[in-house]
Amino acid sequence: MELCIGTTILAARRAKGLTQEALAELVGVSAAAVSKWETGVSHN
Repeated sequence: MELCIGTTILAARRAKGLTQEALAELVGVSAAAVSKWETGVSHN
């Protein structure tokens, strides 16, 4: 089974009831960065 970090981030964010914007603010990145992480567009 392959671990997909984007799916893990998405599930954890939703479990906490956070929007992408709220998570982004908490970790100090843009909402676009969170979106890219969750969709697998960005691997950095």
